[in-house]
Amino acid sequence: MANQSFDTLRALAIASQALGFILIITLETVMGGDAARPWQGLTLGAMVLFALGLALARHYRRNKARKRMERRLVDNDDEP
Repeated sequence: MANQSFDTLRALAIASQALGFILIITLETVMGGDAARPWQGLTLGAMVLFALGLALARHYRRNKARKRMERRLVDNDDEP
């Protein structure tokens, strides 16, 4: 597997987490403590779900690349 210099999934993960934390702080500032709590909880839940989705995408992407590499190695072994 070639090592890429830019990982799109990693950039998405960092951007989503940063945006989520900014939103949580903004909600606290604008709405106040008690009114913001449910929205902050929903924001945190969305952040966790997005992170899990990205982890799942990374897992499938790695498995696909691993299978492609194994297939390539098997094809190379078959050739004289």
